[in-house]
Amino acid sequence: MKKIIVTGCNGQLGRAINKLYEADMEYECINTDVGQLDITDIDAVNKLVDGVKPYAIINCAAHTNVNGCETDIDNAYRINAIGPRNLSIAATRYGARLMHISTDYVFDGNASTPYTEFDTPNPKAVYGKTKLAGENFVKEFAKEYFIIRTAWLYGDGKNFVKTMLNLSENHDKVTVVGDQFGSPTSADELAKAIAYLLPTDNFGLFHGTCEGSTNWADFTREIYRLAGRSTTVETVTTEEYNKNVSGISAPRPAYSILENYMLKLTTDFMFSDWEKAIAEYIAGGSYGSR
Repeated sequence: MKKIIVTGCNGQLGRAINKLYEADMEYECINTDVGQLDITDIDAVNKLVDGVKPYAIINCAAHTNVNGCETDIDNAYRINAIGPRNLSIAATRYGARLMHISTDYVFDGNASTPYTEFDTPNPKAVYGKTKLAGENFVKEFAKEYFIIRTAWLYGDGKNFVKTMLNLSENHDKVTVVGDQFGSPTSADELAKAIAYLLPTDNFGLFHGTCEGSTNWADFTREIYRLAGRSTTVETVTTEEYNKNVSGISAPRPAYSILENYMLKLTTDFMFSDWEKAIAEYIAGGSYGSR
């Protein structure tokens, strides 16, 4: 069997990838998380890759605490930039292909039409800056690589959908921003895109989000409608919301819609519409009650 090292295996995407490959007779996932592999340690990465001899590495590991990155800058660069660099070096050294996951935060959010892979990044938050640095290291050091930028991800794990559903259990009303726009994306859908691209030689940079777009407030209303919750959603601006937030709040892209342009130009793969994907997620009941 072809072995695939999955970093960040306990995250939402890592779990979705494992679920997708669990019955596959061609590929075997070799799972690692922070407890098994420190991707910021080049010697540890090389040792694992030498031992596993992987066909591919899928890097789902990241410092994703957007606000936390603003104060934990060095660690954010270690995990989001140096980590991908180390994985790229090891992948090239052994001859494995690398699948690296990036983010919409590499853009400033000032656009009025969806971002394509040909638009110039201009990150504002430390999180986006470190993820862009990681992308650049992958391009520099990996020979056979895929970079997929995604956004508004939800799956099996802590996410916006679960947070909103939990809040609805003891709140008659929630306050959600309505001036940030993006494409809610199912981890299961992203895992399908990864599995589609991985065995191909269609290397390069891709955007990977569910089709269509919405804002956080309307997304919450749809979540509640599908889950049969009666909680009212009050729409506020980002500025109004931040007035009630303690601590440092990283700048969020106001417009975060990604166009899956390269997938449409070079493949026949299509993501589901975000409404269909969230309906399947809620219907599946995997979000639980807590």
